[in-house]
Amino acid sequence: MRWHRTTALLIGLVALAVPARGQETASAVQRGKAVFHATGGCNCHTDVKNKGPFMAGGRPIATPFGNIYATNITPDDETGIGAWSDADFINAMTKGTGPDGRHYYPVFPYTSFTRMTRQDLLDLKAYLFSVPPIRQANQPNALRFPFSWRGGLAAWKSLYFQPGAFQPDATQAEAWNRGAYLVNALGHCSECHTPRNLMGGLKTSMRFAGAVDGPEGELAPNLTPDEATGIGDWSTTDLVWYLQTGLKPDGDDTQGLMSEMIEHGFQHVPEADLRAIAAYIRSLEPIANKVVPKDK
Repeated sequence: MRWHRTTALLIGLVALAVPARGQETASAVQRGKAVFHATGGCNCHTDVKNKGPFMAGGRPIATPFGNIYATNITPDDETGIGAWSDADFINAMTKGTGPDGRHYYPVFPYTSFTRMTRQDLLDLKAYLFSVPPIRQANQPNALRFPFSWRGGLAAWKSLYFQPGAFQPDATQAEAWNRGAYLVNALGHCSECHTPRNLMGGLKTSMRFAGAVDGPEGELAPNLTPDEATGIGDWSTTDLVWYLQTGLKPDGDDTQGLMSEMIEHGFQHVPEADLRAIAAYIRSLEPIANKVVPKDK
């Protein structure tokens, strides 16, 4: 009789635990979706131009060193990241190394994602594992030697990669720190809007001052509040509206990669977070740097 009571108790506990785990998983997926939007929608991993499957990779990303093809990050076990553990995912995002120990090229912005909190990383993984798995093999990169040799990335990291989670500034307001986290960790804005040296390292003295050779060969404008060459005449309302709609204060609309990031990411971010982003960007040091195509 005691055995039956014990068995019934165990069955009851399991029955209670299963819905609780299901609810926590659903919550993690929802939180992860919010993180996903704050990154700009990870849109490099979808070959939008060729109407490729969501997050299945294959998109060519032009760099001065050749083309790098975005990888499949759907939860397919063979061609995606479905077999990755939490540790595998966190190492990729914060250290730029795969489960097999290979170094990743910094076109994948682990140099910024390294600042993400562990909870945001786990929530993002939960969301990515909730999308449909797509069996699509990754394409080999087309890089010139010596950049095609992954072994050189260890040396590159020693020079240009500073791992470590975001550290709030106690002298700044909570909104400013939230904006700094969103811009520097999730949004990885400096990866596109900062010029790079001949080795592909960011020129830190020119952070956010714009770049001629942005991703996919696009111009990335100056985000600093310099009034002549940056966005010094943009108000907080202008910045929030831009991130929600893609419309600039002069009525022009954004194009290219940034328009995708707004459509699939930033327009879904809560307005309070967008205002925090604006507060941080407007506090940056103004840098005079007019970004124009090389042939002009």
